[in-house]
Amino acid sequence: MTAQVCQQARLSRDARFDGQFFTGVLTTGIYCRSICPAPPPHEKNVRYFDSAIKAANAGLRPCLRCRPDSAPSSHAWRGTDTTLNRAITLIEQGFLSGDNAGTITELADRLGITSRYLSQLFNQGVGTSPKRFAIYQQLMFAKQLIHQTSLSMTDVAMAAGFNSIRRFNEVFKQELMLTPSDLRKQHNTLTLTKIHSDNEVMSVNPIQIALAYRPPLNWQKMNRFYAFRQVEHMEAIDGNGGYARSFSFFGVNGVFSVSPNAQKSQLDVSIYFVNVDDVKHLHKIVTKIRSIFDLDADMQVIEKAFVPISSLGAKVDAGLRIPGTGNVFEAACRAVLGQQVSVVQATKLLNTLVQYYGDALTINGKTWRLFPSPQVIAQASLDELKMPGARKLALIALGQFVEQYPDSTPQDWLAVKGIGPWTVAYAQMRGLSDPNVFLATDLVIKNRLYALHQLANKPIESTKIYAKIAKEISQLASPWGSYLTFQLWDEDPLNPTEE
Repeated sequence: MTAQVCQQARLSRDARFDGQFFTGVLTTGIYCRSICPAPPPHEKNVRYFDSAIKAANAGLRPCLRCRPDSAPSSHAWRGTDTTLNRAITLIEQGFLSGDNAGTITELADRLGITSRYLSQLFNQGVGTSPKRFAIYQQLMFAKQLIHQTSLSMTDVAMAAGFNSIRRFNEVFKQELMLTPSDLRKQHNTLTLTKIHSDNEVMSVNPIQIALAYRPPLNWQKMNRFYAFRQVEHMEAIDGNGGYARSFSFFGVNGVFSVSPNAQKSQLDVSIYFVNVDDVKHLHKIVTKIRSIFDLDADMQVIEKAFVPISSLGAKVDAGLRIPGTGNVFEAACRAVLGQQVSVVQATKLLNTLVQYYGDALTINGKTWRLFPSPQVIAQASLDELKMPGARKLALIALGQFVEQYPDSTPQDWLAVKGIGPWTVAYAQMRGLSDPNVFLATDLVIKNRLYALHQLANKPIESTKIYAKIAKEISQLASPWGSYLTFQLWDEDPLNPTEE
């Protein structure tokens, strides 16, 4: 972005640019978000940075009023280097932190490059080394927890990926020029307390955290999408627009609930861990939740991809994002169960699957069920599911394949009998939050595009015409085909089929 755009955004405190750039105030030595409530400094005294780490490298510290640590992530500055983006994703998932932290050499090996080349990628693309980038990510998350939660400093350090409180205090003071204790305004520590334990029955206090996003976010329609496909005891929808579900992420079990904040562009999240010691995985869990609700999407850029259908008269809803699932295997199972049946029928099958094969856990007196793992599905009979035997066999075969090849990708699943391109694409879109999946073969999408192009009365010629139109639209919408898919689905939100 140009300096002029940044200037306009910060002077108007435009939340649509939150996290896309940071304003360095040279006279005070701090850097701020575009929405900072402090009186705006003179333009001659500011410098703009496209990432927080670059502002830190310039010797600036984060503002205590607008708290850059709480800004939504921005992917725009990453550029198009696939290897660098994969490295950043692995770091954000904790590859270089925590109890089982890997080394820079191991990270480079995982990416298939040398450690020297990895360092070059980071210095050129991010402006710092991969190790310092990782440490600063940890510090920003720790700072967010200090501001927003009452976790003890030991829990904050663990949650941010530090293996010792001494190291945490040392790095925090070195980088942010104050101690964690100085930052915390109050000292009434509320820790996660296990009250009763009997197998997996326990009572715990939630960790509450705010997750910011850049508006617009059409939470009402996203929540409606979840509500229509709700799985009893795995998901819950309340009357105030909140959503909750059980989760099993990275071997960590628990429940999270989210609700929109009426005053700010953020979702208020409560996270309950079955095992209170799993607080050390908090950063990865929060990153996963952000991905599920697509909170880092830049809708200002994405909605330009809707021109091909809006020019034909289609209604476009601002802020419609990708509603993710718990994981990519769950998304694939939803696709298999939804083949050739209505959403209502597919949801009934899904409820039965979870009821019979999902592990139960109880938190604060309420029993939840987890989505079945690949290992469980691989050994299941699925006799309880009233659907064709071929689809049962496909689901079991998929479970067996993923169990045998846990690092396989959805594209690898095409080798499984009964798993086709539509299922793989759906799994990538909702399970991996892939932004560029345009489901051109989906029945609802076909009907919508036929109607927009008035092809319904030309069945003979329309097949070839449709293929050409779908290809053109997919190319024009790239790399945001998934958002176009949901826009077309949204015209018929309770669509009779999803394939």
